[in-house]
Amino acid sequence: MLQGYLPILIFLGVALVMGGVIILAGRLLGPHRPDSAKLSPYECGFEAFEDARMKFDVRYYLVAILFIIFDLEIAFLFPWAVALREIGMFGFLSMMVFLGILVVGFIYEWKKGALEWE
Repeated sequence: MLQGYLPILIFLGVALVMGGVIILAGRLLGPHRPDSAKLSPYECGFEAFEDARMKFDVRYYLVAILFIIFDLEIAFLFPWAVALREIGMFGFLSMMVFLGILVVGFIYEWKKGALEWE
């Protein structure tokens, strides 16, 4: 039963080793020439003139939350597409209802102007 997970564990192991090797190679082979400008907290070309804790417009958070919601809902399509033959017509109709609700929510957001940035 656990034999099916062996390729996944090998893949994760190779990915971790490769990631570590790449990070280590960049650390060892990359140039190290720090100066006062590079070590300063602001590299934007001018001194900070406001508090770092400035308020963001609520639309930024709204768009971010809507993106996360729709992104997670779309992630449900991948396992459904893989198992479509096994789940049959009931699974197909269930997904059509899910997608219908998703489209209704998207149209509602569109009409309310939640996707408008200005």
